[in-house]
Amino acid sequence: MAEPIRSVLIVGGGTAGWMAAAALQRTLGPHARVTLVESEDIGIVGVGEATVPPIRDFNAMIGLDEAEFMRETKATLKVAIVFQDWGHVGNRYVHPFGTFGRGPTLADFQQTYFSLKAKGLAGDLGDYSVCWRAADAGKVGDRNPDPNSPLNSMFTAYHFDAVLYAKYLRKVCEGRGVERVEGKVVDVVQRAEDGFVQGVTLEDGRLLEADLFIDCTGFRGLLIEGALKAGYEDWSHWLPVNRAMAVPCASVKPLTPYTLSTAREAGWQWRIALQHRTGNGYVYCSDHTTDDAARETLLANLDGEALAEPRPLRFVTGRRKKYWDRNVVSLGLSSGFIEPLESTSIHLVQAGIYRLLQHFPDRNFSPVNIDGYNRRLGREVELIRDFVILHYHATQRDDTQFWRQVRDMPIPDSLAERVEAFRDRALLYQVGADEYFSQASWLAVMYGQGIVPRGANPLYSLNDAQRPAAGLRQLSDILARTVSALPDHETYLKAKGMWSGAD
Repeated sequence: MAEPIRSVLIVGGGTAGWMAAAALQRTLGPHARVTLVESEDIGIVGVGEATVPPIRDFNAMIGLDEAEFMRETKATLKVAIVFQDWGHVGNRYVHPFGTFGRGPTLADFQQTYFSLKAKGLAGDLGDYSVCWRAADAGKVGDRNPDPNSPLNSMFTAYHFDAVLYAKYLRKVCEGRGVERVEGKVVDVVQRAEDGFVQGVTLEDGRLLEADLFIDCTGFRGLLIEGALKAGYEDWSHWLPVNRAMAVPCASVKPLTPYTLSTAREAGWQWRIALQHRTGNGYVYCSDHTTDDAARETLLANLDGEALAEPRPLRFVTGRRKKYWDRNVVSLGLSSGFIEPLESTSIHLVQAGIYRLLQHFPDRNFSPVNIDGYNRRLGREVELIRDFVILHYHATQRDDTQFWRQVRDMPIPDSLAERVEAFRDRALLYQVGADEYFSQASWLAVMYGQGIVPRGANPLYSLNDAQRPAAGLRQLSDILARTVSALPDHETYLKAKGMWSGAD
């Protein structure tokens, strides 16, 4: 009988490390020792501040109190991403959470919508999304589990200070028995017979050993790449942005419940409103602008006083060829990086943790189990990659060399097929249970950036159009009244005890 895992060593802290510690401690309990080693001398990236709705499930799984978590991390709520100037200069659209229409049905909403739109019997797409309307109105509210409620589709995520989130998780984890070791790793010790990691050596000579190692050392990939040479798959031919500048600025009211993504000359800029400040960053391609020019562009487009000097970050978009190799699992930046667009970095940490729990090993480290983990997570990451590439490819912009490059570049066959299916007859579909982005997400971005279907499924034109048109008008009226009755963002946070006192 195989021996169970009795010790897990997480190498590196930050968001990924402490998320892993919290989930493993919660799951393993007294059956295995969970230790995290990190050095205060090694900074963390700490610019990821936007999330997607599954983070709520993760926080619930590890037993966080939502109001306390939000106060500790200066968090706000997020109902959507607003895109400015992506399809063309002056273009604005919303990628909302939740669904369009009344919710999941046997029919595809977009088929009804485009059939009616062609007859002049449908309004703007955003009229039929509660989260889109809430984003435009600066409102938030609680999701109602009743499928007949217009708030059934009120899905929310968080904006939070990633550094504060890691600190909060550390406090929670240490209170629950996770051991934190302060120290800088200078060497990785491997078993001679099979290359498995035996332990890591710290600068002061201590050797930390474990059965299972989680590599959260960021872009360095100290264990997964430095020791095990797992390899890296470069995606910069599809996602050429490779640098970012990040800077906080003073808050400006009202408190917006969405991430703002504004296309710039050589990339795009994010704006994220937290309780105590606003997070900003410019993600760009160094082939098309300089670091100095990027810095100036960022500082010139803040809506409050800069609170620090812009912080530079360099990366190569892509993924590790093996996320899990032997007895090392990589999480976060050590496993790869798509880019900040669509706020999937923290989500992919969460996905990697969930997959690890589903594929949790014993000390035999079954190759079949490890291959299954790598295959499933790899497919999930590739689907997100395609969705992010879509934003660049689906543009009519012709004003800079960067936008011409991404508009005209070859794209993966898997993405080209989906774009053409939508362009041909508004066909959208999910690729298996592991795909995160829904049909509603694909609809929002493709149509929002100017991909207009040539037609719709003819079955949707066989019935009397007046009845579904009346249904859409009724839904639009209901959503308008519903959102009008919701509180504004800051009022909601204060009423729920989520406000930290920041002003």
